Amino acid sequence: MKFTAIQIAEILDGEIFGNKNVEVFSLSKIEEGEDGSLTFLSNPKYTPYIYSTKASVVIVNKDFVPEKAVETTLIKVADAYQAFSTLLEFYAKVKSEKSGIEIPSYISESANIGTNLYLGAFSYISANVSIGVNAKIYPNVYIGDNVKIGDNVIIHAGSKIYSDTIIGTNCTLHAGVIVGSDGFGFAPSAEGIFSKIPQIGNVIIEDNVDIGAATTIDRATLGSTIIRKGVKLDNQIQIAHNVEIGENTVIAAQTGVAGSTKIGENCMIGGQVGIVGHITIGNNVKIQAQAGVGRNVKDDEIIQGSPAMGYSDFNKSYVYFKKLPELAATINALEKDIKALKEKK
Repeated sequence: MKFTAIQIAEILDGEIFGNKNVEVFSLSKIEEGEDGSLTFLSNPKYTPYIYSTKASVVIVNKDFVPEKAVETTLIKVADAYQAFSTLLEFYAKVKSEKSGIEIPSYISESANIGTNLYLGAFSYISANVSIGVNAKIYPNVYIGDNVKIGDNVIIHAGSKIYSDTIIGTNCTLHAGVIVGSDGFGFAPSAEGIFSKIPQIGNVIIEDNVDIGAATTIDRATLGSTIIRKGVKLDNQIQIAHNVEIGENTVIAAQTGVAGSTKIGENCMIGGQVGIVGHITIGNNVKIQAQAGVGRNVKDDEIIQGSPAMGYSDFNKSYVYFKKLPELAATINALEKDIKALKEKK
């Protein structure tokens, strides 16, 4: 896929300095630029590279004035970093422009499919499924009975969407995501045998949600597991049955949330956090990586540690954690001194 400097400038509303017809077909860091690549300069510490880069086109801020000759073509824009981000979005969109139904794949006769569907090979769409317009479903995806999927949804290869799941518009599910698998529900008998509790609820994913690769979201025992608008989930996250995650909350990789916990809006949860079931986490909460959360958390709290405590308290305590051997030695010495004093009396 090739673009000329003129085409790029039109997309970014930029001004060209250099060869307007030069072509680029790849993206690169400025220090690693090669012939045919496009890069950008926004951080001043990378300025020296603009005089040595082999990239064919560099996006720069409007106020950039080279101190010596520049061999590459420059495109000047209001904000180079934002412009490059815009270009990445455009490139990703163009790159993913797929349509049509590949063979072999299966669509139930009772499914209701919107226009401009892309369905990859070996994918399976079950009975009574509803899919909106411009959906892209990559190879080896399974979609169970009665699933509802909104417009502009992207489901990457190997994902499994169990029955009765509801997915809103503009959502992206990355490779290997599993939505609607059974929650971890078992009842112990007097004999110590665990019997399975049927999981008959579903999962609701609202609009503009991104779900990272290999993340699992369990169906509710009763009712719904709910992922609210704008939530962003990283890779390899476990969301248990009947959990609710509030709008615009972001969760990093390898976090596990146990059943029936409610997480508020605009929270930021670090990687490898463990959250117990049946608690409530308020709005605007920040949880540091590897924290273990076993209690309710109020709005605006910042917590860390396992079990998690207030962020400031943790930092103050950590000073002493590191000195525990030294403190223990001091206490032992003091005890000996006290014992010696007592023996002299």
